[in-house]
Amino acid sequence: MKTKNLFAVLSMVTVSTIIVSSCDKSQSKMDDKSTSVATGKVAPSNRLAYVEVDSIMSQYKFCKEYSKILEQKGNNIQKTLASKQQQLQAAAANFQQKIQQNAYTQEQAERVQIGLQKQNNDLQALNQRLGSEFQAETEKYNKALHDSLQHYLAAYNKDKKYGMIFAKQGDNLLYADKAYDITNEVIAGLNKSYKGKALSSSEKNKK
Repeated sequence: MKTKNLFAVLSMVTVSTIIVSSCDKSQSKMDDKSTSVATGKVAPSNRLAYVEVDSIMSQYKFCKEYSKILEQKGNNIQKTLASKQQQLQAAAANFQQKIQQNAYTQEQAERVQIGLQKQNNDLQALNQRLGSEFQAETEKYNKALHDSLQHYLAAYNKDKKYGMIFAKQGDNLLYADKAYDITNEVIAGLNKSYKGKALSSSEKNKK
């Protein structure tokens, strides 16, 4: 298990689903507008804005701090599994050497072989358990990021009155005028409201 493989899931964080209003809700028809006017309901704002997802991931303090936490966890998992793997390989090599030297009776060789198989099974189980724990921690991070962005943008948009805020990631928007870019403003607001919960939460989990 390599660290970069462990972090592959981070690149799949669907921030776009966090800060983009539902497309279904945005597909208003002319009949809907007419109904809104007739019933006295306020028509949705046609103001648009977008946020650069990569900038949030690299500049939002919460993301940077949690990335360090996950990196450390990934390194620890890698070291643990590598150590166990080396021990198993050494035991297997020793077994093979003694077999060639006829140092075991058949009964002894079978017992050692059973022990090696158990050690291998334990390693596979450990690999799966640590991987699941890392996945759970990553999902916890994704949920915390989701909640953080939703909470902030809900408060932010009370004054801004945007009808829709898009998440710009890679080439998912074919064209976006920089005049609609609110990334720096959003990041500044996120960092101002952030109280270092990622690291404090991690420390609590260690206790």
